[in-house]
Amino acid sequence: MFTGLVEGQGTVRVLRKDANGVRLTIAPDTECFPVSETSLGDSISICGCCLTVVSYDGDTFDFEAGEETLSKTSIGSLIEGSRVNLERSLAVGARLGGHFVQGHVDGVGHVDVIDRSGEWVDMWFRVPPELTALMVPKGSVCVDGISLTLVNVTEDRFSVALIPHTLDVTTLGQRAIGDPVNIEVDILGKYVARLLAGKREGTIWDFAAPDDTPQT
Repeated sequence: MFTGLVEGQGTVRVLRKDANGVRLTIAPDTECFPVSETSLGDSISICGCCLTVVSYDGDTFDFEAGEETLSKTSIGSLIEGSRVNLERSLAVGARLGGHFVQGHVDGVGHVDVIDRSGEWVDMWFRVPPELTALMVPKGSVCVDGISLTLVNVTEDRFSVALIPHTLDVTTLGQRAIGDPVNIEVDILGKYVARLLAGKREGTIWDFAAPDDTPQT
């Protein structure tokens, strides 16, 4: 579980492909958390995709991504030298400054419009309609691992307002029209949609007690 508050950026140093996927060697920036503060098996959000530390050495750590991850996220478009957002998993008792982010990417969107107004940017993303169906204005969305507040939502697009700090400390400040981004919609929207779908299909258990059942 993550918060969508990016701790810093890193660079893909090495990308090795094999029959089952890829192995990524990533070096976090000096302003980010140090590799020494991570352990084998730790979960780290790489641009919103939860991956496991499989090894580390000095100033880099390694992750493995399988074919399913590569086909469903923007991880498959990374190359050596790519910049990525990094966040460690949420510690119990820590402040939740963003929103609950699972690191389970729902789909890939693409930057559609970059509207600059001084140091601020209104950015639009084009996504599959099944994702916007789970979004509401002023709700939360995770873009490349960044917790953001939705401004506008249409049938196949949504917009966010990016402050200078977000542009400076995340990869969104480097994005161009057409770039792919990982999208994770708010988990609350997914549960509500599943519940309503089950009600329509008659497959959801009815936990309401019958009228003649004594209440305690």
